[in-house]
Amino acid sequence: MEKRKIAFHTFGCKLNFAETAIIARKFTEDLYDTVDFKEKADIYVIHSCTVTAQAEHKCKAAIRQAMRRNPEASVAVIGCYSQLKPEELLRMPGVNIVLGNNEKYQLLDVINKKSIEEQPKDKDLKSTRSYEPGYSLSDRTRSFFKVQDGCDNFCTYCAIPFARGRSRSATIDETLTVARQIADTEIKEIVLTGVNIGDFGRHQGQTFYELVKSLEQLQGIDRIRISSIEPDLLTDDIIELVGSSNKLMPHFHIPLQSGTDRILILMHRRYPRELYAGRINKIKSLMPDACIAADVITGFPGETEEDFMDTVNFIRLVDISYLHVFTYSSRPGTKSAEMENQVAESEKTRRSKYLHVLSEEKKHKFYSDNTHTVHEILWESDTRGGMMFGFTDNYIRCKTPYVPSKVNTIEKARLLSIDHDGVFIVDTEGI
Repeated sequence: MEKRKIAFHTFGCKLNFAETAIIARKFTEDLYDTVDFKEKADIYVIHSCTVTAQAEHKCKAAIRQAMRRNPEASVAVIGCYSQLKPEELLRMPGVNIVLGNNEKYQLLDVINKKSIEEQPKDKDLKSTRSYEPGYSLSDRTRSFFKVQDGCDNFCTYCAIPFARGRSRSATIDETLTVARQIADTEIKEIVLTGVNIGDFGRHQGQTFYELVKSLEQLQGIDRIRISSIEPDLLTDDIIELVGSSNKLMPHFHIPLQSGTDRILILMHRRYPRELYAGRINKIKSLMPDACIAADVITGFPGETEEDFMDTVNFIRLVDISYLHVFTYSSRPGTKSAEMENQVAESEKTRRSKYLHVLSEEKKHKFYSDNTHTVHEILWESDTRGGMMFGFTDNYIRCKTPYVPSKVNTIEKARLLSIDHDGVFIVDTEGI
């Protein structure tokens, strides 16, 4: 029997990448050849995102690209966009499989023996407790480790709770069982991912702090990063644990969204900006070199110029390393889509550009502060122009002349200077 060629393409968050890996591993080599998405395949699988309208446009563009490569191919779209707008996707030429976030793990069964009419349907995720742990193995250096799914916060701008359902996770013991599978590989670093990872274990009477403490003691994994975590769930205990650990990386991603309390309340965020500033100050008091990234949304309904500048001034005040800037995108079904005083697109664009410039200023200062410091770098297999690349413990990208034996090793180096591509040149001699 001739093997079919299957290609996967993932949009969106680190969680999506971890889940794509879970699904792809079910397509065994005896029946399928996995090829690059840019190649001709019999089946194209697109793991979709719906966080913004642009994310949906990118998914549609990928569908059209797949059909140009092979007009006879089947296209399967899975994930958040599929969950919220399956009929819209099924109207696109070539798309004959659309699976939401519960059903996507059954993709292999659907492809092997079922027609579109037989596909499972579950549009209501409010009561689901279904949870499938897993991790990515896209390279032998780093793995995205899924530890949580769903969200109970229902921020007024966010469609993710409708796409992924309520917050849920496995127990610590169950999560550690999967972590030990990663530890048995060559992976040196895991990145803890989820929709709202700080909410881990709440339904089991456990906490994210307890999980991180248990993972920190696990043998076989050298480095652990915590991905995006809400400021109200980033406790002093977690910060102090990271500050005292050689295994937990001094790298935080803490969503801010707005720097003014009036907009935070309209967004239904669960903290005032003073709490956010306190978290930053706590981290920097224990880990002065820590990298802290922040998400910011600009153009939220009702955001005035005064609100915007309040956010800008707050960001200048706190010791953030760089920003992820999101231009507000109205999501059908969310409360903010029905709000008055929607901001003009031209104004959103202007504010977004301003924040991107501010982010570059913050990043330049962070990099300047780290010049001539010594850090441990995990070297990766990617090469370009005879150079290999890697990240420090505090997430600064570095490069050095390519040496095959250095791939997937951790090496101390001094950060010398920033090259034209924004990457640090390092010195590994005499450290």
